[in-house]
Amino acid sequence: MPAQKASTADRWTDPSCPVARTLDLVGDRWSLLIVRDAMDGASAFTDFHHRLGIARNILTDRLRRLTEHGILARDVAPSGKRQTYALTEAGRDLFTAVLALRQWGERHAFAPGEKRSVLVDQQGQVVPDLRAVDAAGTSLTCSTTRVEKVPETAPQPQATADDPRPSEIT
Repeated sequence: MPAQKASTADRWTDPSCPVARTLDLVGDRWSLLIVRDAMDGASAFTDFHHRLGIARNILTDRLRRLTEHGILARDVAPSGKRQTYALTEAGRDLFTAVLALRQWGERHAFAPGEKRSVLVDQQGQVVPDLRAVDAAGTSLTCSTTRVEKVPETAPQPQATADDPRPSEIT
């Protein structure tokens, strides 16, 4: 099941580009930070609000959008008094993207020696750098890959108010 609803499919920034579609869904600052915090155990509105310091109205909107897009699932807490949020499979699939952003930030957004958080595995070891490789295990870069774009199609005739059938081209 696609993460985006069909009713908004006509509003993609670049309909055939997976990067653009992903950014349309989670590309704003707050959405990715909510996903990051959900990966780190936040589940209640107050958890996200306290961790992020985000305005309540913006948090409400982002939680709604992430739920609508299938990235978070909303449930009622066992107490029945509040809603909780959990990552869906699609949300958990963002782990590698969040990790790539984290590792980029470690290399480029901190001064040498500046303190920062560290992501570790279950044994307490620092998570190694991600590395894109081809089927043979050879490192890939933007210089060794290319995007095969979808061929553009001619626009389809549109119906008018006078003639609800698309006009035929002869």
